[in-house]
Amino acid sequence: MKKIYKSQLFKISSLNSLSIILKIGIGLVTSKLLAVFVGPSGMALVGNLRNFMSSLETVSTLGFQNGIVKYVAEIQKDKLQLQKFIFTVFISLLIVALLLSGMLYFFAVFWNQKIFGHDFEYNFIFKALSLALPWYTVSIFLVSVLNGLGCFKKVIWINSIGNTIGLLVSIALISEYRTFGALLSIVISPALLFFVACYFVNREIPVFKIIKSTSFDFSFIRKLSSYSLMALVSSVLGPLVFLMVRNNIIQTLDINQAGFWETMTRISAYYMLFVSTILTVYFLPKLSVSKDNQETKTIFWSYYKGILPVFVFGVTIIYFARFFIIKLLFTKSFLQVETLFFWQLLGDVLKVASLILGYQFFAKRLTVAFIISELASLALFYFLSDYLMGLYGIQGIVMAQAFDNFVYLLILAIYFRKSLF
Repeated sequence: MKKIYKSQLFKISSLNSLSIILKIGIGLVTSKLLAVFVGPSGMALVGNLRNFMSSLETVSTLGFQNGIVKYVAEIQKDKLQLQKFIFTVFISLLIVALLLSGMLYFFAVFWNQKIFGHDFEYNFIFKALSLALPWYTVSIFLVSVLNGLGCFKKVIWINSIGNTIGLLVSIALISEYRTFGALLSIVISPALLFFVACYFVNREIPVFKIIKSTSFDFSFIRKLSSYSLMALVSSVLGPLVFLMVRNNIIQTLDINQAGFWETMTRISAYYMLFVSTILTVYFLPKLSVSKDNQETKTIFWSYYKGILPVFVFGVTIIYFARFFIIKLLFTKSFLQVETLFFWQLLGDVLKVASLILGYQFFAKRLTVAFIISELASLALFYFLSDYLMGLYGIQGIVMAQAFDNFVYLLILAIYFRKSLF
C-alpha cells in the first residue's frame, strides 16, 4: 500500500480526480447561475455557442492535439528536432487561427444568424471571439507540449486554474449582463488560459525563444495530418449536428424546449467526465500496447466487469434523485427536464458500453473504420431525432440518442467480435 501511495500514477490520478471534481463543482455553480439569470431560452443559446466553440477549437488546432502530445514525447530528448517541431506547429496554428479570426470578425452577422437565428443580435460575441481565438489556440498548443513532456501535474494545475478563472469571469458577466454576459464569458474565459499556460510552460522550456530562432519543417505537418482526420470528424461534425438538432427544436417546438434538452445534456456531461477520464488515462494506453486479441479481450472485459456496473449503479441513483438534482442545480422552471432523464440515462449506459470499443479505433489508428462509423452514427441521430421529435416532442430527441447509441454499440460489437468474444 505504501508503494501505491508513493507511486507517481497514484499521485497524478488523485490530483486528476480532484481536478475533475473541481471542474464539475464549477460547472454546477455555472449551471445554477444560468438557470437563475437566463432561464431555459438562454440555456439553449449557450448550448449553441458551446457547440460552435467546440468545433472551432478543433479546426483552429487542425486536430493536432493528440499528435502534438505523441511527437513531443518521442523527440523531447532531441533538442534540435523538438525546436523545429515546436516552431513548425506554432506557426501553422497561428496562421490558421488568424485566418479564422478574420472570418469571424468580418462575417459576424452571418455567424450570428447561423448560430443564434434571425431573432437574436449577438454580432459582438463573434467579434470578441475573433480577438480571443489566437490566444486560445496558442494556449491549447502550449498545454499539449507540456503534456508531451510528461508534465502531467502542471497540465492538471493549468486546467484547474483555468476553470476557476472561468467561473469568476462567468459570475461577473452573467450577474451583470444576463444572456449576453453568459455568451461573452464562454468566449473570453478560454483565452485567459493563455497566460496561465505561459507561466507553467516557461518554467519547463523556452518556447518563445525557440520560435524566434528556428526553421520551418513541413514534414512534421505531414506526420500530424493522420491525427487530424479522426479529430476533425468527431470534434467538428459532432457538435455541428447537435447545433442543427437544437435549431430544429427551436423552429419546430420552441426555444425553451431546446433549453430543456441542453440542460439534460449538461447534467449528462458531468457524470460522463469520470468515465471518459478513466478511459483516456488508464484504458487507452493499455489498448495501444496490446499485442493480440486475447490481451485486448482481457482489457475490454476488465472494463465491463469493473467500470460499467459502477456506472449503471450511479445513474440509477441519479434517476431516483432527478427531482432533487433539478431543484438543486437549476430552478422550478426546469422541472420538465425530469421527463428526459430515463431515455438520457439509458442512452448514456449504452454509450459507456460502446466507448471502450470506440477507443480501439484510436489505439490501433483505424482511421477509415472510425470515420465511416462516426458519420453513420451522426446521420442516424440527426434524421431519427427529426422523426421522433414529430411524434414525441422533446422526448423524441433523447429517444433518438438512446437508439443511436444502441445501434452504434451493436455495430462495434460485431466489428470487434474477435477481440470481444
